Amino acid sequence: MASKLLTNIKEEVTCPICLDLLKEPLSLGCGHSFCKACITAANKESKTSQEEKSTSCPVCQFHYCAKELRPNWHVANIVERFREVKVSSEEGQKRNLCERHEEKLLLFCKKDGKVLCWVCERSQEHRGHQTVPMDEAVQEYQEKLQTALQKVIKEQQEAEMLNANLREQRTSWKNHMQNEKKYIHTKFKKLKTMLEREEKNIVQMLDNEEETILNSFVSVEDEVAQHSQIVKDLISELEHRLQGSTVGMLQDVHSVMERSKNLSLKKQKAFLKEQKKVSGIPDLKELMQLFIDLVF
Repeated sequence: MASKLLTNIKEEVTCPICLDLLKEPLSLGCGHSFCKACITAANKESKTSQEEKSTSCPVCQFHYCAKELRPNWHVANIVERFREVKVSSEEGQKRNLCERHEEKLLLFCKKDGKVLCWVCERSQEHRGHQTVPMDEAVQEYQEKLQTALQKVIKEQQEAEMLNANLREQRTSWKNHMQNEKKYIHTKFKKLKTMLEREEKNIVQMLDNEEETILNSFVSVEDEVAQHSQIVKDLISELEHRLQGSTVGMLQDVHSVMERSKNLSLKKQKAFLKEQKKVSGIPDLKELMQLFIDLVF
């Protein structure tokens, strides 16, 4: 029944000129359709042999002009569907035939798990094997395949759940790391601000200390200059007494000796020694640890 129907359809979509399935079908006013290449060639041949503007249909001799040719998309679609059905039907027939013996496949070998024809069953390869009709095997193995399918589907679902869980964990971990980065950035920014502020305080403290010490140096330098002048004056007076008369040397000699005896730079030396160490500057390691404890 199906084969007859396909035969009838093939006759309707066959080109009357090349007797093959229509390619780019063009239709005439009479209703007949031809391949574009075939009817074009027929038109050229007709015009060469007859000097007429009109041409006759190769089937019914209906007169037409070349400009009256129209693409027949409906027939083109039918041809395309026919090709698909024909290929599918031929493939189906090939699948139902034994490739080795070209006999219909009707049996199933349970030992080898293969579909057989009657010639295969009697061959040495399958002799003595348990064979059953294909219909019976289909029922049995359909249940087994269905069970296997359910198992595989379950495995697929578990794999999808695992993938979803992994994606969720990855997203969660990524968000966690982003939050950690923000936390570290914020803390170090705060630590940097505190360090910069403390740096300014320490530098200001050093500036104040520097100013104080430099002022002290100026004061000491003034005292040393005064002391130097006193020493010079005393040296001059002592040299004058030694070079002068006896009376001049002895007159108020105790006063000169007393001043010479009390002359000393010990106080200034001690002061300069004390200024070598700058006071009030905190230990930087302890300061860093303190700030880290405060921030973190």
